[in-house]
Amino acid sequence: MTITKRLLAALTGGCLCIAASAQIDRGYQNPIIPGMYPDPSVCRVGNDYYLVNSTFQYFPGVPIFHSNDLIHWNQIGNVLDRPSQLPLKNANAWLGIYAPTIRYNNGTYYMVTSNIGNSNGTKSNFFVTATDPAGPWSEPIWLDQGGIDPSFYFEDGKCYFTSNPDIGIWLCEIDPKTGEQLTESKLIWEGTGGRHPEAPHIYKKDGYYYLVIAEGGTEMGHMVTIARSRDIYGPYEVNPDNPILYHQRKITQASPIQGTGHADLVQAADGSWWMVCLAFRPQINGMHLTGRETYLAPVEWNADGWPVVNGNGTISIDMDVPTLPQTPAKSREAVYDFARMTGFGHEWVHLRNPHFENYRFTSRGLELTGTSATMTSIESPTFAALRQQDIDFALTSTFSMIDASPGAEAGISIYMDVTSHYDLFIRENADSTQSLVLSYQLHSISGNKAIVPLPAGENVTVKIDGKDDRYTFSYSTGGAEFTTLGSLDTRFLSTETAGGFTGVTIGAFASGHCTGIFRNLSYTPAK
Repeated sequence: MTITKRLLAALTGGCLCIAASAQIDRGYQNPIIPGMYPDPSVCRVGNDYYLVNSTFQYFPGVPIFHSNDLIHWNQIGNVLDRPSQLPLKNANAWLGIYAPTIRYNNGTYYMVTSNIGNSNGTKSNFFVTATDPAGPWSEPIWLDQGGIDPSFYFEDGKCYFTSNPDIGIWLCEIDPKTGEQLTESKLIWEGTGGRHPEAPHIYKKDGYYYLVIAEGGTEMGHMVTIARSRDIYGPYEVNPDNPILYHQRKITQASPIQGTGHADLVQAADGSWWMVCLAFRPQINGMHLTGRETYLAPVEWNADGWPVVNGNGTISIDMDVPTLPQTPAKSREAVYDFARMTGFGHEWVHLRNPHFENYRFTSRGLELTGTSATMTSIESPTFAALRQQDIDFALTSTFSMIDASPGAEAGISIYMDVTSHYDLFIRENADSTQSLVLSYQLHSISGNKAIVPLPAGENVTVKIDGKDDRYTFSYSTGGAEFTTLGSLDTRFLSTETAGGFTGVTIGAFASGHCTGIFRNLSYTPAK
């Protein structure tokens, strides 16, 4: 889009405040938020943009990000940060918090989502509110209309609610204070024929209500389709050029981005339009491990009043397009000196509802108290993790284990789900000696790749090098050079093999009667 077209779009959209001399930058890289940040939803308040993602079995839930340019995002909190908001009993990678929507209306932020597997009776959809997007957010207000991927649309003092309770998109009006359903639910669109019509969002432009949805299932055939109506309840006219975003095309069969879908539109302060969506990056044999990530694309409206995504309905890693004035990018290298920390940052997650009494920051580092819940347990093991955000990366950590009973373990897990993870840990043996163990759990197959003896209670530094096809595990004691323990195939932790809706997380754990003491942890993307 040229500067002239950008200004024309701003004037057409009713934004008269932009100056002709405003800065226009160019180019960015997708994904804008790499790693397991699926189902993005975005809203604008003035010159500020806020974005949320789904989190499934992880706590805290629904990370919330802030940006001034739609490209560079800073996590400012987690919407669901209390057990009362986020019960996750027995949640696995198929359950928990599904796609959220964030909206702003008259001084209040709304986040509406689904908790699958821990509903309130028969109700699985709920919303929370806040006057500050960084929180705190309210306790859940539950909604009657079922389905998943709920969304709000506000107009003329009314709050409309959409979801997909019965193989289509249904609409009703609710009270945004109490959640009471004020009108009967009505089916407004069944999509274009793709399976799993979901992720509905309503927008209004030039007298039309536009309904954007996802179809095809959140796999390779995922796509974004759109319809419009002069009446919010329909009937809806289908865009003749659907789908508006779709990577199951010849021109994208070799693209490093696949599974594009589940989109949300936003109009920027300068009048330009943008789309955030999810997609994934296959890394070996069409399989992916970093989860569904957040991507960005420009949108223009054609002469017939339909949106066109990035000119041809596809997106790319390197986006050579005009952008909003960009803020400086920050390094994603993360170095944690636990002895200097007093708590976890917003980016850290735990499985299900953690027992925080088992996590302590002391002068020795991060001390994890093990319990009977192991990494193969559907309970909440003592586990603090980061999302794997890169196909190529290196992670290192130094730790030890003390006060341990036989069978206790403390170390690092590369975790896709309760049935699928690789673990590198210290184990307490029956004779009070310790061993460093590299193990695998792959559905019904489990075993040890390597076992080496360690002096009891001694620090060990481990290193994990991630590549497209393998994780390579090394260790060092006493400042010696790293010794390679072995490699394990990435394919077995892929979403296509392990299942579920999440991506890999990597972090520190302890199980059994023991204390794991983690001095540090660093995560470095490959150059």
